[in-house]
Amino acid sequence: MKFRQGELNTSTPPASVAGTAESRRARSVGTGRAHAKSILLGEHAVVYGAPALALPVPQLSITASAGFSNRGGEAAGVSFTMTGSAWKQVGTQASEGLRRLTTDFRASMGIDEGPHLDVIIDGSIPLGRGLGSSAACARAVVLALADLCGREVSQRTTFDLVQTAENVMHGKASGVDAVTVGASAPLLFQAGEARTLRVGCDALFVIADSGAVGSTKEAVDKLRERFRLHAGTQERFVRRASELTGEPVAALAAGQPEELGSLLTEYHGLLREAGLSTDRIEAMVSAALAADSLGAKITGGGLGGCVLALTQPEQAREVTRRLHEAGAVQTWIVPLRRLVTHV
Repeated sequence: MKFRQGELNTSTPPASVAGTAESRRARSVGTGRAHAKSILLGEHAVVYGAPALALPVPQLSITASAGFSNRGGEAAGVSFTMTGSAWKQVGTQASEGLRRLTTDFRASMGIDEGPHLDVIIDGSIPLGRGLGSSAACARAVVLALADLCGREVSQRTTFDLVQTAENVMHGKASGVDAVTVGASAPLLFQAGEARTLRVGCDALFVIADSGAVGSTKEAVDKLRERFRLHAGTQERFVRRASELTGEPVAALAAGQPEELGSLLTEYHGLLREAGLSTDRIEAMVSAALAADSLGAKITGGGLGGCVLALTQPEQAREVTRRLHEAGAVQTWIVPLRRLVTHV
């Protein structure tokens, strides 16, 4: 895999794409888009079969553009160019995941090994913050390749291809990121299945970036080692996580944000006890609660990343101010009801 700066070069698509139906004709350039996500409840426990609640974050997105190019001696290869302030540096694992995804896409679509592929990725999702940057990147690339080749790609195939990249990046991925970066409403995810949640309240989520890069893989390994060393710890963790994650579904539907908020804070305590928080994260959670947010917690894998605070609209400004005072480097507001009706 190669990273290059410059414009996207295009050429004639491979012969296997030329026969595509008129309604899905291959293009000279294909584009795809995906957005960020935030885990409300269920981090880590979801890989052990517990449910998870996830929130799409359309304010942060990634766009991919793909085209075929004539590069001497580089047939069937792929080059990625990363742009955008959040994507100046991309790790080798992420690069390898996208390369493997591209190979699997060609195979699943029956596309011959043909011209070289150039892919440009423009992202505004901060890396390593638990916001699904790698899954969103992978989904955007899948959709760009499908658009380029004039192919219809099922939700299942898209999910499987994104999971290919996610498993390279993080180890065994639960699948919640792969689903939520393409969702238009909050989701309940369990045992590989996702369903849209009903939202009956006007509360807001404030997502605050601590500025510290977290590592999902490191956090997963740390938790797994803790489970190995302390008998019964895994069972207690998963049981309590399942209890906390199951209750908010009714609270969301019934318009009871206070109940949801208390469950968020309690789940944060579970992750803190597991050693997945940091001093800055703790300061930010405390600041949000002191500003009368309904609940606050770390979101994502942990050991850095972001804090999620649930608040009534009239408190959002003060919660945001306090979060910045406690160390947040940037914040985003996700209105629950507007998310459902306007995404």
